[in-house]
Amino acid sequence: MNAEQTRLQQNYAGETNWLKWGPYLSERQWGTVREDYSAEGNSWNAVTHDMARSKAYRWGEDGIAGLSDDKQLLCLSLALWNGQDPILKERLFGLTNNEGNHGEDVKELYYYLDSTPTHSYLKMLYKYPQQAFPYQRLIDENRRRSRLEPEFELLDTGIFDEDKYFDVFAEYAKNKEEDILIKYTVYNRGGADAPIHLLPQFWYRNTWLKNQDKPKIIYQGNNTVLFHGGELGDYFVYADGAPELLFTENETNNQRLYQSANATAHVKDGINNRVVNNQTDAVNPNHEGTKVAFWYQFKVPAKGSVTVKLRLSKTKQINALSNFDQLFNNRQAEADQFYSDVQFNTNTDDEKLVQRQAWGGMFWNKQYYNFNVKHWLDGDPQEPAPPENRKHGRNNHWKHLVAEDILSMPDKWEYPWFAAWDLAFHCITMAPLDPGFAKKQLLLLVSSNYIHPNGQLPAYEWDFGDVNPPVHALAAWQVYQTDRQINFKDDFAFLEEIFQKLLLNFTWWVNQKDSEGNNIFEGGFLGLDNIGVFNRSAPIPGGGCLEQADGTSWMAMYSLNMMRIAMELTAHSPTYETMAIKFAEHFLFIAGSLTNVGEDALGLWDEQDGFFYDVLRKPDGGYDRLRLRTLVGLIPMFAVIVFDETRWRNLPKLTERLDWFMQQRPDLVNLVSRWKDIKGNQKHLFSLLRGHRMKLLLKRMLDTNEFLSPYGIRSISKIYEQEPFQYWLNGTDYSVKYLPAESDSSMFGGNSNWRGPIWMPINYLLINALYRFHEYYSDDFKVEYPTHSGQYLTLAEIGDALGERLKSIFLRNEHGERPVFGGHSKLNHDVHFKDYILFHEYFHGDNGRGLGASHQTGWTGLAALLR
Repeated sequence: MNAEQTRLQQNYAGETNWLKWGPYLSERQWGTVREDYSAEGNSWNAVTHDMARSKAYRWGEDGIAGLSDDKQLLCLSLALWNGQDPILKERLFGLTNNEGNHGEDVKELYYYLDSTPTHSYLKMLYKYPQQAFPYQRLIDENRRRSRLEPEFELLDTGIFDEDKYFDVFAEYAKNKEEDILIKYTVYNRGGADAPIHLLPQFWYRNTWLKNQDKPKIIYQGNNTVLFHGGELGDYFVYADGAPELLFTENETNNQRLYQSANATAHVKDGINNRVVNNQTDAVNPNHEGTKVAFWYQFKVPAKGSVTVKLRLSKTKQINALSNFDQLFNNRQAEADQFYSDVQFNTNTDDEKLVQRQAWGGMFWNKQYYNFNVKHWLDGDPQEPAPPENRKHGRNNHWKHLVAEDILSMPDKWEYPWFAAWDLAFHCITMAPLDPGFAKKQLLLLVSSNYIHPNGQLPAYEWDFGDVNPPVHALAAWQVYQTDRQINFKDDFAFLEEIFQKLLLNFTWWVNQKDSEGNNIFEGGFLGLDNIGVFNRSAPIPGGGCLEQADGTSWMAMYSLNMMRIAMELTAHSPTYETMAIKFAEHFLFIAGSLTNVGEDALGLWDEQDGFFYDVLRKPDGGYDRLRLRTLVGLIPMFAVIVFDETRWRNLPKLTERLDWFMQQRPDLVNLVSRWKDIKGNQKHLFSLLRGHRMKLLLKRMLDTNEFLSPYGIRSISKIYEQEPFQYWLNGTDYSVKYLPAESDSSMFGGNSNWRGPIWMPINYLLINALYRFHEYYSDDFKVEYPTHSGQYLTLAEIGDALGERLKSIFLRNEHGERPVFGGHSKLNHDVHFKDYILFHEYFHGDNGRGLGASHQTGWTGLAALLR
């Protein structure tokens, strides 16, 4: 067991708390629902980027390369100034939903390069221009562009063309749980000496706004600062060099924002005003406050570098920086050893680089998430009461939700709030390195602080009541299996606890999303944004009901995963066998409805096309099958589990009940897999698909003219590029065209597109399904790959081939270029860019270019698991 694995073991045994400190600051607290106390609920305008430096946040903090404790009482991050900008660079800049031609988007260059699971070592890179940052130009040009034009990025401004920029590396190494070494290294990539102001900042989150005791930061002399009082207790910061110390308060500058009197003489933006505007009275001459910066001023030599070292410690240190380098080097070596041990199956150095940055980004994307919905609706005690209409607006049915936890975020700038189905994939990705954290994350979302009393899981902050796909049971099972492989024991306590909570959620789905009671589910939004003909978060225009192939298939998958968990728990407690029977029967009824059997012979399977489609039931009793080929029709493949003969023989009540069911309802049984058959290595199969229908779906999926891209499976068929799908309803044309890149519509803000691009989580599930089917069918079952090629492969070989296509998005090709960079010469060939990977939200359906949120290492981090 290496040093990092030992730390993890000690942490989850309760012997230590190595996760007390971590990269828990958001990249963007402004523009979030939590900070919006406006009457109209316009979160993007309630607290803007321009306001953020002057306004004390209510619920969390943000910063560049930021760290905090797990309650975010004390924070640290890095601020920079190049002598040209109008403001300190304290937080990342980006466009709001109304400013970007494809919705909100960060307009900075930064990279999460490394992290161990306990954050014993962390590394991040921020690229800072030496010229004035082009804030207004980015806003103006993106506002000018239409949805049909590409986004205008920071690199497009030309500000990096002559290498007049700084590479700023932020690194952290923990000596102990509450003893952190801090190193900032600034490289001047330009050909001339250039000035840089480097300001490590430390501050207390403003909890006294909510009537808590106010802590204090006090200068001790000799570059030493004491953080005193409050719940966290005392800490010390020690710094090298000869910085000037600047103190202020983390209080709102009411004068600047609201033209009213300030509560204190020194306010949140005091350090900015001192450095940028030379306002000497903006900081406290008495060297105390609740926010402090160590102000270093350097002229960095051309092609040279400068380094600053600090130490944050719970205990008082003597010669605090004397052994700095040795401790730092030890943690770096331990991080290398940890990844060497987990990457033993990775083929090439380039794959190891991509995989390590994917996992590193996963751990950097943790965030302290603090949101008490009832308190938010009611307003702060000493602040004006919010408008009455807010109490009946966003999330007013979620007053029970109280979050004060470290959560894995999709993207700490664009999505700095949890999303239910994203989080499930995050846990799957992190489990091979830190199954303990993955289990805790899954249990959090089903805890009473999050799950609604009616059983619904909260979707995401903009609308907790929206609906994401029910993938939590799948994640629970995969994390449980991974944990068992790592720790060589069965964590029945975890599996049992989450199963009991998911029973509530499953019942909510059955009661709320099957309006006709026919085991066909509407679901609604289901996280696939604009993939359908209609906006699936809104009522159907003119009335009616959309019966969704994906909603129904997700529920079939949910049933099978709950059945599989119940089968596993039967070994722990025989009473769970009856639950396995319940979910097996529920699966069969859903399968029957999906595949055209029973009294209602409509179903969602189209025999003519060999594909699953949504069905629109009209108010007059009629219906239309919406023959639009999208991922929605491939999702039935996800409903598959495989188990061995030994497990089957140990469940006599289940086998007896299914034998009875086979006699009573052969119509249901015959269209899905025969669970009594034994194939492969003594395996049984439960799935929505038998061989014939699976081959028909794969024929479409593996056709390069339809779903199969050089970089994975597209979200809709490419046939709609030349011949868009057309559907008229009540005189309105609801056409759908293949769009391999950004969306051309404003549906869901237009910042995400499911009408052509490649999405990692769906591809991961498709590959995973192929592997499960291969376990049963073995090498005897082969399918043409690609369609029309004349080449036949096993299902496992096809899964491997799809994984290679997805990995090729990030890996260097024969030209030394990474498709994720979209052909950009500097990104592909510049030595200071080419090996820094961005894990985007989704990818161009034809060329693999990264699109959408640029740091969604959340579910795109699944790339780390590709074989």
